[in-house]
Amino acid sequence: MITKEATPVAPAPQAADPAPPRPKKRQRAWDEVPRWHIYLPLGIYLLFTLIPFYWILLFALRPSGSTSLVPWPMTFDHFEKVWTDREFGTYFENSVLVGVATLVMTTLVALAGGYALARFNFKVKRAFMLGLLCSQFVPGALLLVPLFEIFAELQMINSLGSVILAETVFQLPLSIILISNFIKNVPYSLEEAAWVDGCNRFTAFRIVVLPLLRPGLIAVGSFAFVHSWNHFLFALMFLNNQDKQTIPVGLNTLMGADSVDLGALAAGGIIAAVPVVIVFAFIQKWLITGFSAGAVKG
Repeated sequence: MITKEATPVAPAPQAADPAPPRPKKRQRAWDEVPRWHIYLPLGIYLLFTLIPFYWILLFALRPSGSTSLVPWPMTFDHFEKVWTDREFGTYFENSVLVGVATLVMTTLVALAGGYALARFNFKVKRAFMLGLLCSQFVPGALLLVPLFEIFAELQMINSLGSVILAETVFQLPLSIILISNFIKNVPYSLEEAAWVDGCNRFTAFRIVVLPLLRPGLIAVGSFAFVHSWNHFLFALMFLNNQDKQTIPVGLNTLMGADSVDLGALAAGGIIAAVPVVIVFAFIQKWLITGFSAGAVKG
């Protein structure tokens, strides 16, 4: 009897090992916070920030004697009154002149002083830097008496030049420190390479270093312009004639001893704020870059 050989049975395939579990993506701390925890405080802050601006617009655009919470019907009589009757056009021109002149003088002097501190070593360098830092703790009111005496001797009282010089002196310490730190972030080897190519120190600075300082110069210049535009004390003390006054002093004249014209005051405040808002809207990118780069040592 013939018997069949048993056919070998192939072993059953073993199940593949399960894939190891993927590590969970680590969430950042702010991802774990509910969104309303972030938006609610920001919304409240924004509300409290915008309400004063809306209130100024309301008084400036609604008719006198109106108590409506909506500026309708809208009127521009307050702006016309302030600009013509209160001579705000003259105040505006004087403020522009003071602001631009302060910007140019502060930037030029701070550029020269900042370059000297960044590129040269001299014996009193640390003492000079300490003096610049300590001058920031001196309030501007303490400078009124000595500056007034100096300008009186120079016969500069009731001149816009006295306000420009005072604002420049007040802005220089911080501006020099910022420009100096910004220049330190520019590699010294770039200037040396320009010297090898035949440039002198001034030409190398103008061609190589100065273009890289644009954010810092814009930050320093804008800060000087805004401060001189809004500063009240120097213009009040050094300018006597009404045709030489600036906008902050002009706003002060709108507040009488017995009554205040709220509509005219609000319109004047908007006229004073619009140029600053426009300037910051165009230079905000450069301003943030300049202050962040000039605040650290390279």
